[in-house]
Amino acid sequence: MKSALLALSIGLFAGGAPAFAQEATQEELGPLDQQQVYEELNLFGEIFDRIRSEYVDAPNEKELVRAAIQGMLSSLDPHSGYLDPDDYADVREDTQGTFGGLGIEVVMEDEVIKVVSPIDDTPAAEAGVLANDYIVELDGEPVRGKTLDEAVDMMRGEVGTDIDLVIVREGADEPIELTITRDVITFQVVRSFTQDNVGVIRLARFTGQAYAGVEDAIDDLQAELGDDLKGLILDLRNNPGGLVDQAVFISDAFLSRGNVLSTRGRSAEENARYDANADDLDKKVENLKLIVLVNGGSASASEIVAGALQDQKRATLVGTRTFGKGSVQSIISLGQSGAMRLTTSRYYTPSGRSIQAAGIMPDIEVFQDVPEELQGRDEIIGEAALDGQIGGGTEDEATTGSSVYVPSDREKDNQLQYAIDLMLGEKSNEAFPPNPNE
Repeated sequence: MKSALLALSIGLFAGGAPAFAQEATQEELGPLDQQQVYEELNLFGEIFDRIRSEYVDAPNEKELVRAAIQGMLSSLDPHSGYLDPDDYADVREDTQGTFGGLGIEVVMEDEVIKVVSPIDDTPAAEAGVLANDYIVELDGEPVRGKTLDEAVDMMRGEVGTDIDLVIVREGADEPIELTITRDVITFQVVRSFTQDNVGVIRLARFTGQAYAGVEDAIDDLQAELGDDLKGLILDLRNNPGGLVDQAVFISDAFLSRGNVLSTRGRSAEENARYDANADDLDKKVENLKLIVLVNGGSASASEIVAGALQDQKRATLVGTRTFGKGSVQSIISLGQSGAMRLTTSRYYTPSGRSIQAAGIMPDIEVFQDVPEELQGRDEIIGEAALDGQIGGGTEDEATTGSSVYVPSDREKDNQLQYAIDLMLGEKSNEAFPPNPNE
């Protein structure tokens, strides 16, 4: 009997494959009509019922349905998907740039949490947490055995709630016990500094705080250097993107007129055009030369900004080819069930380019000196290498890698130093400064 059952199973799979292949080919001829759609939904319902009644263990029906939804969405393209309520909350925190927490940058070291730095004016800093402290307990639970993500999740929480920490500090005879009240923490997505009278603005993500951070950075740099400020470098390397409106605002910060981007989708409501407008910030920077640093990790909203400033001849792009994500996702709330992330349009730069799976080539290609141990592992092809990417770009799809390596030592950062040398006139290139009349 066992042999007969085994033969039957093999026969079902072997005999069924050609039929499935033929059916798939027929369905590719065009969309299903209403009756066919209902037939497919009935098939789903039948399989769902069989799993519920016949699977070896009683399944969790909620998880089954959500897995089916996730499978349906993720089959569309790499950027569509289902967000359960926890994931949706995380996405909102990421895009808003704020969360309830303590205000410390941490890493995992020797299975405990090491404080890299407390953020100024946050609950952790005010409670006396110091850099190089080790957090060994959270609310009475040992940190050892937890992942970094699990520990960070415990430290985050509703504003106004308390958490107990036990800290081990070098030089202290006994562990230090602290009770800290969580407060609103803002991601520091913008950092700035000067080198040789050149202002450098590093933008890490396009959260809801991005434009305000860039505006503040410009004000700070001009307050520090005044008329001695020789130019600005906007560093978008390894910036994975974020909110489209922030990309438009930041492009507009350096443009007084002209198109920033347009979007085109299946429905007319997904088609839009975004233009720059004259404002006070434009006047502050209109006479400053601008360079944008990009690499293989510059994606999505970063590419919107880079493409707009390149096409409008406002900035010179320096670095390596960008990631190539030329699509826009809408986050559609499903109430208490979470949300869905759905690709709803492609975007186009002012010259009409869709950089989907192609990326943006810098005006001046500059490579880093990659350490020997990282060579061959520092490059990614980008969007073009993702299974199920939607295609449809106007440029040739990328077939080779683009480096994402950026050294932590600024003096060894070839791309940054080349950009500074351009600003100072110590290097020259016909692409800098760009000619808006060409």
